[in-house]
Amino acid sequence: MIVLHADSNNPLLIKELQKAGYHNIEAYDVCKEEILANQHLFDGIVIRSRFKIDKDFIDAAPNLKFIARVGAGLESIEVAYAKQKGIELFAAPEGNRNAVGAHALGMLLSLLNKLNKANREVHQGLWHREENRGIELDGKTIGIIGYGNMGKAFAKKLKGFDVKVLCYDILKGVGDENATQVGLEELQDNAEVLSLHTPWTPETNRMINTNFINGFKKPFWFINTARGKSVVTADLVLGIIEGKILGAGLDVLEYEKDSFEHLFQDHQIPPDLKELMFFDNVLLSPHVAGWTEESHRKLASTIAYKIINKFGKAI
Repeated sequence: MIVLHADSNNPLLIKELQKAGYHNIEAYDVCKEEILANQHLFDGIVIRSRFKIDKDFIDAAPNLKFIARVGAGLESIEVAYAKQKGIELFAAPEGNRNAVGAHALGMLLSLLNKLNKANREVHQGLWHREENRGIELDGKTIGIIGYGNMGKAFAKKLKGFDVKVLCYDILKGVGDENATQVGLEELQDNAEVLSLHTPWTPETNRMINTNFINGFKKPFWFINTARGKSVVTADLVLGIIEGKILGAGLDVLEYEKDSFEHLFQDHQIPPDLKELMFFDNVLLSPHVAGWTEESHRKLASTIAYKIINKFGKAI
């Protein structure tokens, strides 16, 4: 079986596939058009987010047996059409869920304790103690929207705190010993912290907007390590100005390119994002919540295992 690798990953992935007898083609710098022209040459493709795999791409690949994305979601793939064609789809949310859960918790604690603001001030020679008085996480009600791999990992990280954890998910019966599953209205009535862990779908696109924010009874802290396009940046800015959102930790932004490798669709910083960047109670990171040394290896090993487990050894 011939596997084309469109994105670079941890070397462990190719090593494990080679051991199982798969032939690997490394095409990290090959453009999509050239890959399309040679699709008859390979049986599987491994990607991260360099380009979308749409209907035309799939139609041009008569021998394609699987598409593997070394990441948590499959939004860059036309999933329904691929399944219709009998193509196996693999993702690896198990590989970086621990990293995402830890990053979300780190962002939350940093916001509550004003660590980013205090750090910047001390570097400037300022010693403002009262202005940097923190807030404890204990006693808070945490709301998690999306209770799959990532949401569960975040809830598990919260076990060391005296908090109440509520989760909302479109699937029934996903609550566990770490979080009580409730309806969205009950979550909005009680949550003082909201952490988003949903995939990007038509239902979650621009989900965090003014109407959604106004549905919360209490001002809340907001963490997003999921997808940037689930949040309307202008509405988030308004929520912060009006005090409905107490602070935000954002690992993902609405204006990221689909590849996640660059921030802007062009070189202009949108006015609402520029305004967001000036808030002391906003913490930003460049889509790295699941981007650790350990997850880099785990993502690769997870994808290799799933491919070999499904198709067997090629030797």
